[in-house]
Amino acid sequence: FMLFAEILTFQLLPKIIKRRVYALKRLQLQSANIEAKFYEEVHELERKYAGLYQPIFDKRRDVVAGAVEPTDEECEWQSDREEEELAEDLQKKAALEEKQAESAGADDPKGVPEFWLTIFKRVDMLEEMLQEHDEPILKHLQDITVKFSEPEQPMSFTLEFHFEPNGYFSNSVLTKVYKMKSEPDATDPFSFEGPEIVDCEGCKIDWQKGKDVTVKIVKKKQKHKGRGTIRTVTKEVPQDSFFNFFNPVKASPDGMDEDLDFTLATDFDIGHFFRERVIPRAVLYFTGEALEDDESVRLLFLLLLSQGNLGIWKKYLYLIYILMYAFALHWLNCNKRVIILLDFIYLFIFFKTLSLVGSLNWSLFSRFSLF
Repeated sequence: FMLFAEILTFQLLPKIIKRRVYALKRLQLQSANIEAKFYEEVHELERKYAGLYQPIFDKRRDVVAGAVEPTDEECEWQSDREEEELAEDLQKKAALEEKQAESAGADDPKGVPEFWLTIFKRVDMLEEMLQEHDEPILKHLQDITVKFSEPEQPMSFTLEFHFEPNGYFSNSVLTKVYKMKSEPDATDPFSFEGPEIVDCEGCKIDWQKGKDVTVKIVKKKQKHKGRGTIRTVTKEVPQDSFFNFFNPVKASPDGMDEDLDFTLATDFDIGHFFRERVIPRAVLYFTGEALEDDESVRLLFLLLLSQGNLGIWKKYLYLIYILMYAFALHWLNCNKRVIILLDFIYLFIFFKTLSLVGSLNWSLFSRFSLF
């Protein structure tokens, strides 16, 4: 209704004014075309710098896989001082465990075991895709890389998942190509906001016999209509797995229903997340530092919401939520599902307070306002 009212308002403008507005829209279209060229050059710049990053990522891969042992100088890091400040009981516990491992003659683990699997478990977006039967396979994942399309080719990027030889499939690399568009749509040019993913293609996984985790065997008893005998029939049915990521839903030119559209949009978000966040900052997701940065943004946003011209009761509700959220995240080390539960608890408190606020006297609380 609001959009219709705005269009009607524009149509009621004097003809000479509308004529000038049309001229402004032509200028806006020219601006969108220049913006598209800008993003094309940004893509070329990304491709150029990908070559500069690659030696660093190659060294990271070698260290993770245990192919290279970093020198003492390369292992120096300021967090060593932070470790010295750990609580005394934690230091004693760590020292005891280390001593027990040495006395048991434990072998020095190779590289950084389960590096990428740990990242999958810590990042909520990836953890939701992960199933228990995927974990043994992802222990063989050695590296994830991104490759950009060559000059003069349609804009795209390819995610490459590198695996060591394993008993699950014969592929050494699994790929996912994301095709992008960076030009205004002819039918709606003013919706252009930069490059967008428009399609993706996976790859065929050459599973070893009986090792395909994207399907499961279901046994069903059938009764013969004529003879009345019962036989057992087995068939393969799809099951949830991270490796369905390499068999994506295809965009249909005739449009899709909301569920398929949501699935495709989620796939695009995951591909972008791998490219922009996980691959460049893998070690920080492994240690959890990148997760703390992501969650700090949310805490800051909620803190800002608690400021400004709000009723005192709203301010205290926001403060309560921030404290609950921070406690669950940083002291209890809760995952996202617990945080979502806190969201619902907070909303319940919020709306319950709305129904009671008329009968409450907040003057006492206002004396202790922190804002």
